[in-house]
Amino acid sequence: QGEWVAILGSSGSGKSTLLHLLGLLDECDADSGGVWFDGNPVADLKFSARNAYRNQSVGFVFQFYHLLPELSVLENALLPNMVNAGIHWWFGQRAPAQQHATELLDAFGLSHRLLHKPAELSGGERQRVAIARALANQPRVLLADEPTGNLDTKTGCEILDLIAAKHRKGLSIAMVTHDPAVAARADRIVKLVDGCVA
Repeated sequence: QGEWVAILGSSGSGKSTLLHLLGLLDECDADSGGVWFDGNPVADLKFSARNAYRNQSVGFVFQFYHLLPELSVLENALLPNMVNAGIHWWFGQRAPAQQHATELLDAFGLSHRLLHKPAELSGGERQRVAIARALANQPRVLLADEPTGNLDTKTGCEILDLIAAKHRKGLSIAMVTHDPAVAARADRIVKLVDGCVA
């Protein structure tokens, strides 16, 4: 809790699979171990509780953006808030959520792109939207799969500085990276080899 862990390993070592297990996007085989959250095995959680965990406690930065092409930058960043609030409550909670998402996007240098569609953005801009989306719901845990992999060095450092500021406020982070300089910013480095901690 409150730790920043960098996960290193060669291609195929299980880094992305580990993040998917931690984020409850995939399930562990019963004989392969388990995932625990707040002292409880998540395998015991009901479907609705698993969804609540994903929606309220976890922000996920995927390796390949996963932005919805028909939505604007701001709407993509607001998706976790919309899912968490539910359709009936969303309209009452939209203003503070929109303000927070707008502030995040501004901090990521995207204030001039709020109404643009993902197809109108560069790869680096799409990645910044994906990171803002992961942080928009103010999660307790950020799971990030190569969050700076598609960014130039300067923008990557700026994004890491913003993530580090969230970490200093208590955000737990598990981050897959191939970049030793990115890993060096973490509290701890875990190396995976063939699906096992080396």
